[in-house]
This record gives sequence, structure tokens and C-alpha cells, in this order.
Amino acid sequence: MLTIRCAGERGHVDKGWLEAYHTFSFDTYLDPDWMGFHHLRVLNEGTLKGGKGFASHFHKDMEIITYVIDGVLEHKDSLGNTCVIQPGEVNRLSSGSGVTHSQHNLSHHVPVHFFEIWINPKVHGLPPSDEQQFFSSASKWGQWCLILSSNGRNGSMMIHQDVDIYATLLEEGDEINFDALSDRYYWLQVLSGSFNVQKNLLKSGDGISMSEESRIMVSCRSPGELLLLDLAEL
Repeated sequence: MLTIRCAGERGHVDKGWLEAYHTFSFDTYLDPDWMGFHHLRVLNEGTLKGGKGFASHFHKDMEIITYVIDGVLEHKDSLGNTCVIQPGEVNRLSSGSGVTHSQHNLSHHVPVHFFEIWINPKVHGLPPSDEQQFFSSASKWGQWCLILSSNGRNGSMMIHQDVDIYATLLEEGDEINFDALSDRYYWLQVLSGSFNVQKNLLKSGDGISMSEESRIMVSCRSPGELLLLDLAEL
């Protein structure tokens, strides 16, 4: 079963300092048909203008992943962490019993383009924690690079849910497959470029949910980057 979420159908907000697209209902954008996908609750694409950012705000019981495409994003939290997130680096904030954090564009001139993913955790009330890791382009070229998993295997970061998240970079003409399981649910998000996924053309910002598939087949039409989320049933 396949469902395509076209980039232009997402919720859209332009605050001047922030332009954002919401795959699922978020903040003032509400669509009862798009409340999440199994343990995936939020998938936002944002562009912050130079020198702008999100003031300190509170989160609880959510796994929050920040994936920067272009630019430099600064993260600060109430755990005492200050992190600089650049392309290739992934930040995972487990808000658990409660944490505040802020995010700002470190450049006063260059926008920062990023994706933010929220995953519902398996257990509530965990001690909050923050982790960040660099994944080189070489580790993603032409292959699925595991960046987050429930057990931290293969050099990935840990997430408190039965979810695996992969990233890949592909050139035009590249083909890559993923062996799917019948009891798992998959979300593929196009970060840049264009691809044929299960014979459907997807472009930057598009996403597709998949279930009851034995193999996910991707061919690259123009160079770009993908994220693949492998999720347990809700």
C-alpha cells in the first residue's frame, strides 16, 4: 500500500523570519487526515533567515531529530548543551520528563535549511538527553546509512522507539533497494533531487508511506538525498 504526500500539499507557513512546510498536523496547521504515521508524529521542513531562530521552549516525551541540509544551526538546551549542527550532522534530543531548548541560525546572512522529525517514544518520563553525530557524505553515497536506531547498532545514534532511520545520497542513474518486512511501515522523504520510488516520480519535499511491500526500489532521476524511516506498528 502506497500513499504519496506531495510537497505542495503540505501545510505551509511563512512568518517572514521562518518559512516552514508541515507533512503532518503541527501548531496552527490541522488536517485530520494527516496526524502522523505510526510512531512518526512530525516531519517539518524549515528555512530560517540569517540571525533568526526559535526562542527557548519546552518539550516533553518526544524524540526530536534535527537534520540540516544547508547552513549552520545552533542548539542550546537546559541540560547545559550547546551544539552547532551543520550538514552531515544529526542531532537527537530526547525530551523525556521535560527539557527546554532553543535553535538559532548562526549566520546573519545565510539561511539555514533543515528538517525536523518527531518520534513518539516507547516509554514516557525518561531522563532527557541530547546526542549529536556526524555522518560523512562517503558513508551515504549509493547506500543506506543507518543514522538512528533503537539499539545504536552499526555506529548509529540511539532513539527510544522501535524505529530505524537511514540516509542516502544518490547520483543520476543510481539505483538502490531496501528489503522491506510485511509487519513494518516505511516513510521515505525526499530532501533534495528527484527519484522514482516504486515507479512513482517523487521530487524535493515529497514523501511516500509504504506498507505490505517486500522491496522498496529507488532510482535517481537527478542528484539528491533521501531519508527512509522503518517503523514498527503503532
